[in-house]
Amino acid sequence: MKTVTLSTLKARKQASEPFSCLTAYDATFAHAAGEAGIEVLLVGDSLGMVLQGHPSTLPVTLDDICYHTRCVARGKGGSLLMVDLPFMSNATTERLLSDAGALMRAGAELVKVEGEAWMAEGIRELTRRGVPVCAHLGLTPQTVYQLGGYKVQGRDSERAAQILEDARTLVEAGASVILLECVPASLGRAVSEALEVPVIGIGAGPDTDGQILVMHDVLGVTHGRTPRFVKNFLAEADSVEDAFRRYHDDVKARRFPAPEHCF
Repeated sequence: MKTVTLSTLKARKQASEPFSCLTAYDATFAHAAGEAGIEVLLVGDSLGMVLQGHPSTLPVTLDDICYHTRCVARGKGGSLLMVDLPFMSNATTERLLSDAGALMRAGAELVKVEGEAWMAEGIRELTRRGVPVCAHLGLTPQTVYQLGGYKVQGRDSERAAQILEDARTLVEAGASVILLECVPASLGRAVSEALEVPVIGIGAGPDTDGQILVMHDVLGVTHGRTPRFVKNFLAEADSVEDAFRRYHDDVKARRFPAPEHCF
């Protein structure tokens, strides 16, 4: 696979060609995902739950994220490496810049931050300093206790309109990518159509420009209740890499997500 950049993702959007994204936390699985064609890898703060056993992403530290970023960067091949800023990295602009700088030095090529329109100032400051930003909207796991749990966002017209307006505001501030989590498929389509930048969805329907899942969900090794938007691709695969390839191929062919995975 040729090296994937932000320009690659923009070209995919312009050509209406979906792209695949997957979380990764170490060099071995990053290499397998890259070999399977996965275009974007995310070192997600989801590692707090799937690797560390916490009930949420909140306990994950900057040092945790930097460590796993360095690991993935060594094995990712040509995939674009996106990395989460951990909880409270956006507490002040000074801390935001410092933490983003640490992630970029560790190997990040795109930094993901949670937050609504109020994050515009921070995103503006990051992009001024050469840090590419993905803005995460919809269900934002770092605010899960405020939201009252992992619930679908944007179901009513007022909240849906607000998410769309927030997305526009953050793109105007400099966000290069938008990630939408756990929203109705109709909202995923509306946001993707309204913006010039690529939109990645997880539980956001089939019409976003890219799709992302947590690696452990793709392999069917997570515990507890399985989210509706998840599919176990290992169930019919011969190997981990085959499962990754099946996921990639289904995203590219728009077979995934199917109606049963949508809200």
